[in-house]
Amino acid sequence: MSTGTAERTRGRTFWVVFVVVTLLIAGGVSYFASSSPDGLDSATLQGCEVVDTDGGEELTGSCIAQHADDHALADSPLADYSIGGGEHTGGLAGIIGVVVTLALAGGAFWLIARSRKPKA
Repeated sequence: MSTGTAERTRGRTFWVVFVVVTLLIAGGVSYFASSSPDGLDSATLQGCEVVDTDGGEELTGSCIAQHADDHALADSPLADYSIGGGEHTGGLAGIIGVVVTLALAGGAFWLIARSRKPKA
């Protein structure tokens, strides 16, 4: 086996292992993530209480988040780190996020590398 072939094989092996480990982390570790609000959510809700009503959740009291609106993409399929708002779909949402990110980054790097090749 030539040196170039060995380097290509090592490179492919690295990327296969990288993708598999990344997908395992995105799909598996996300099930252990806390469903509690993060630091920013917690800080903006200080001074308010979340009350369930017929129209959904409402804030009572006085806090920074009192007059906040939903994000424009709050109804998107992957909002709240889940698929369609499903409780146990965080792992799949993480895998989809990783695949999309790797595809976009890989495409961008491929275009950059291709543009740097000398023209014949």
